[in-house]
Parts: sequence; C-alpha cells; structure tokens
Amino acid sequence: MGQTDPMPAQLLGAHMSTKNGIGQAVRDGKAIGCTAIQVFTASPRMWKAKAVTQEMVADLNKARAETGIEAIVSHDSYLVNLCAPTPEIRDKSYESLRDELIRCSLLGIPYVVSHMGSAKDQTEDDALKTTAAQALRLLDETPDNVMLLMETTAGQGSSLNYRFEHLRTLLDLCHGHPRLGVCLDTCHIFAAGYDIREEEGYELTFLGFDAMVGLGRLKAIHCNDSMKPLGSKLDRHEHIGQGLIGEGAFRRLVNDPRFETTPILLETNEAETMHRVNLERLRNFISA
Repeated sequence: MGQTDPMPAQLLGAHMSTKNGIGQAVRDGKAIGCTAIQVFTASPRMWKAKAVTQEMVADLNKARAETGIEAIVSHDSYLVNLCAPTPEIRDKSYESLRDELIRCSLLGIPYVVSHMGSAKDQTEDDALKTTAAQALRLLDETPDNVMLLMETTAGQGSSLNYRFEHLRTLLDLCHGHPRLGVCLDTCHIFAAGYDIREEEGYELTFLGFDAMVGLGRLKAIHCNDSMKPLGSKLDRHEHIGQGLIGEGAFRRLVNDPRFETTPILLETNEAETMHRVNLERLRNFISA
C-alpha cells in the first residue's frame, strides 16, 4: 500500500465570538465553513475569568460531536506580559496565563496562543530571559495536555518575538520544552520584515523558520493580510488578498503540504460578515 499524497490545508477557520458560549462558537464556526476555530475562553481585556463548569464542558463536547470540529485553539488575554518590569503586572500576567492553561485543560483545548511579553524599559535580552523563566515555571505548574504557543509579533512598541531568533532563544532558555510551540501570524511577520509576497521570499521565510525554530514547533497559523507595508512594525490586519501581502502568499499557504493539518485561522476585521467571505476566498485558492 503506497503512501497517501500530501493534501492542501484541511483545517481552515477563524477566531469566533464566545458571547453565547464556547460550544456555540464551534457551531457558529461550522455554519460559516470552519474546520478549525480560535476562541477566547475569557475576556481578553480582564485579569479574572469565570470558572469552567461541567455544563460548559458538556456543551463544548456536544458541539464537537455535532460539528466534527476538533481543532480548537485558545488565545490568552491581551494584558499578559510575562516580562513586565513591574512585579504586580508580571505576577498578574503569570496568574492569568496559568489560569488560561488550566481552563483549556479542563475544556480539552490543546493550544493556548500568547504574545508572551514586551520589553518596555528593559533590553530585549533581559526581557527574553525573564519571559523564559516565567514560561518554564508555567509549563512545570500546568497540565501536560495543553501546549503554550508563542505568537510571532509585528514588533510594534517593544513586543518580543518579531524575529525568529527570539523564538529560538526562548526555546533554548526553556531547554526545548516539549509543550512550547509557535503560532505564526502572516500579517505580523510581514510587518516585522519577512517578505512572503512572492514565491522565493515565501520559501526563504519558511526555510529560515525551519532552520531557526523547526516546523515541528509550528502548531497554528494566524492568516491575515496586512494594511501596513513590509517592515513597518505596525499590526493592522486586512482582509485576505486586499492588503499589501496580496493573494499569492495565501494561495501558497493553503496549498502547502507542510501545513495540511495545521489550523490556519483568520483574525480579520468585520468578523460577523467577513469571516465567511475570507474563508471562501481561502477555499477558492486551493488547487483542484
């Protein structure tokens, strides 16, 4: 029996609202054509969150069974900064992300995406060391069934992880922890200076990522075009094919056999009306 030929992307989806519960977010995702979704399990702009109940877990499991959607990713709070220079914010960030990892364990969500940290008034080297120490402690104190995904950033302000070298440093400082992975954002890496518009630049970018980090660590992709130019370090998402990255990169992405089973998730604007449209665009890019 021969090997199965590589397939185009099987897990296309979007960040879905949880205003009616996570189970309903899964159902709403299915209704617009998602085969994967991303959610917030708590408000992204508050430190505290409601406790996970048996009812929440039961409804989410029911929604999984109804829709067939098993690929669910969580995004942590926007407030989290593991290397914050003030101990109060650093401690709150740690507790918030720890609680998120525990919530996702209870809900059966295998991945938590985090921006991790911003250097603020520190050097990047010092900020990376602090972030790694916090991350290592978090991973040691949380359940084994959830992976922490470091998100690539645009480098806006003093954000870390706008270079693949930052990800490599954090992995090294965390001794290659098996529960530490990466979520790559197409808009962010473009704004950070990685030119994925044409085939050569796209290939060089992912070859560079593989050499520096390892494609085995890449567990989710945020699929966003960019309003702002290459190297601008400005994080502004645009609809697929309507920004400065252009549709060529996204055609390559959804047909790239390396990402056949990697959740590729939209975070574009006007979610209620445009997620369906952007998903359809991505599906139309898939070669027959």
